[in-house]
Amino acid sequence: MAGSPENILFYLPEEQEAEIREVFAKLAERGLPEQKQTPHITVTFSPKMDPDVVELAQELLPPLVPSQLRRVGTVVFGTKRKQTVAWLLEADEELEATARQLSAANPDGRGERWTPHITMGLRLPRETVPEYIKAIDEVTSPHLRYLTAERACYWRPQEKILRQFN
Repeated sequence: MAGSPENILFYLPEEQEAEIREVFAKLAERGLPEQKQTPHITVTFSPKMDPDVVELAQELLPPLVPSQLRRVGTVVFGTKRKQTVAWLLEADEELEATARQLSAANPDGRGERWTPHITMGLRLPRETVPEYIKAIDEVTSPHLRYLTAERACYWRPQEKILRQFN
């Protein structure tokens, strides 16, 4: 996929975003790769999002925010040299069903599937993943168990356009 994809996503409250950025900073202090991405929870993405999917998201997501998601583990995405480490999240049934509906409506989606997560380490060299996961566990507050999907948005990175639904 050339460039970053367009996304339907959730952003966190400022204080939770700051907590995650603090984790990023502590990891970088340990010499691990610096993370610059804005913490978010992706619902679905596409090189060019279908306007009907954006319209459906505008209709379905606002009543569901804010919504709490529980941090239930750490996952690794990728099978090649560069991998992504993320916190796996669990949503309530209504949010889960809605996200699956949006993914299924997206012609470039993955069908009726959704794996809610927050990316904590993007495109990491495979050999650093075990150290990275250990470090995340060491620097993350045990009290950071829930994250809040506060704002539902449509993000078009090529044009730097953010449309908030709620």
